Amino acid sequence: MKRQSAISFFDRYLSVWVALCMALGAAAGKFLPSVPAALGRLEIAHVSLPVAVLIWLMIFPMMLKVDFASIRNVGREPRGLFVTWAVNWLIKPFTMFAFAWVFFRVAFRAWIPSGLAGDYLAGAVLLGAAPCTAMVFVWSQLTRGDAAYTVVQVATNDLIILAAFAPIVKFLLGVGGVEVPWGTLLASVALFVVVPLALGVFVRRAVVRRRGEEFFRERFLPKFSPLTMGGLLATLVLIFAFQGSVIFENPLHIALIAVPLVLQTFFIFFLTRFVCRRLGLPHAVTAPAAMIGASNFFELSVAVAVSLFGATSPVALATVVGVLVEVPVMLTLVAIMNRDS
Repeated sequence: MKRQSAISFFDRYLSVWVALCMALGAAAGKFLPSVPAALGRLEIAHVSLPVAVLIWLMIFPMMLKVDFASIRNVGREPRGLFVTWAVNWLIKPFTMFAFAWVFFRVAFRAWIPSGLAGDYLAGAVLLGAAPCTAMVFVWSQLTRGDAAYTVVQVATNDLIILAAFAPIVKFLLGVGGVEVPWGTLLASVALFVVVPLALGVFVRRAVVRRRGEEFFRERFLPKFSPLTMGGLLATLVLIFAFQGSVIFENPLHIALIAVPLVLQTFFIFFLTRFVCRRLGLPHAVTAPAAMIGASNFFELSVAVAVSLFGATSPVALATVVGVLVEVPVMLTLVAIMNRDS
């Protein structure tokens, strides 16, 4: 009872813990820059290993719920996959471009010079053309999404990214010779999907074989649930520590860049949820579909921005703002999804 009360108290004030972790991370990045600098050097193909470890902690409980029998059953309800693919690749990149163009070129032209507006627009498009790969597992678990269905949605999106990301970015921005850092993309897929999924399946089978399905479901699995929230908060501290100096040095432009990114996130979320509900899809399918469309593959977006335009470029700054606003906004959407379920 005491443990349940503590968890309820933690969940009830989750927004407070998120705000505190964001402030702690930003302060650490500003006043203790050597710490995030040292951690930032631990990477593979521009993918942060400390962040990868924390994301593993977040998504491992969900991967434990996946078995290959349930994955085979996903084909019985393919409409959720069709919605995910259509929203992520036929709608999302273009609405992101539209939102960014309206705000950076028109609404904010008194505060953002024309040259910077084009750079921020490029950063926004890089975000819009890369649907989420890792964090969507967390959002799906928090909204009680179908674990197996989420895995298939993410896996198929990863395959589409290989073919569609560069042409879409090149088309929208007219950026000649857009080069996608395939090492970053493949490393992210391996670190955030393949490895934790394989480990989760292995542990599940080992525990079920030794102790049985009931023990696994009732006794073993609940022990890992707190990892999701702990990993999420620790990830927030780390991400904001990496960007601490950026936050303090560009407060106005960060706020302006965030506006179209946040509006795009809400728009895609409500659009996807509306379509899924009109199709009569269950909550367990609708939730991950809405979450994967709303969130972004920020590791890829930041890496592409850095490789094409440089780490200190305004384009890279725009993708970093996408990282900063994503978790608070997505937690809001999680609350909306759960309230309406």
